[in-house]
Amino acid sequence: MINSKKFIDSYLSWLKENMSIKTIKDDVLELTSPFLDRHNDYMQIYIIKTDNGYILSDDGYTINDLMLSGLEFNTAKRKKILNTILNGYGVELDENDILKVKCNIANFPIKKHNLLQAMLSVNDLFVLSRNNVISIFLEDVETFLYNNDIRYISNVNFVGKSGLSQKFDFAIPKSKKMPERIIKTANNLNKSLVESIIFSWNDTKSVRDNNTQLYTFINDIDKNISNSLITAFKEYDIIPVRWSERKKYIEELAA
Repeated sequence: MINSKKFIDSYLSWLKENMSIKTIKDDVLELTSPFLDRHNDYMQIYIIKTDNGYILSDDGYTINDLMLSGLEFNTAKRKKILNTILNGYGVELDENDILKVKCNIANFPIKKHNLLQAMLSVNDLFVLSRNNVISIFLEDVETFLYNNDIRYISNVNFVGKSGLSQKFDFAIPKSKKMPERIIKTANNLNKSLVESIIFSWNDTKSVRDNNTQLYTFINDIDKNISNSLITAFKEYDIIPVRWSERKKYIEELAA
């Protein structure tokens, strides 16, 4: 059996060792994380001193990068999905398209974690199809669940063993035939996202029922998914569901 505590401690140690902070000016610090965005650039957040504590911010990078890629938040549905993700992490979107959270020294680790996870989730949410039509993978997965009469709860949060809040996209309640099932979606699968999902799962499963299962839905349409990423999921008892093979899982998810 995998020792989840050792994994969590190792992961948190890796985060600490691979984060760097530099001073931008007297009241602003720049924190560079080991997480990569879809351009394989390290994700950065800014720590801004205020009279009442601190503000953590992405300086508008996440939303502006998507807009430069052709995404416009010009429909109520897209705005709702974006707000649902941000609300799940307690992250605010201001009038300048900046993602931010307020914090103090005591809750800084949790707030930093939530902001980075929100940035990863928003960064992963959208992709341009071959016809230049925006396809929202999270919405596709929800439609798949609904059309196949799979009962689910959207946007669920669990407090893990580390004390951090871990967010998942869907949860399917346990039944007489099957245990509780949790779903995470991955539109653009990469090493950083895999590591983040594995940590969230190991942090969460020890405080859920012993038989709780995690499924990660992976968008593999017109994409070459590395076998090493799939293997990494399996090593931590995470069930990888390629979107092209989703129909194979209808029976067990609907049970």
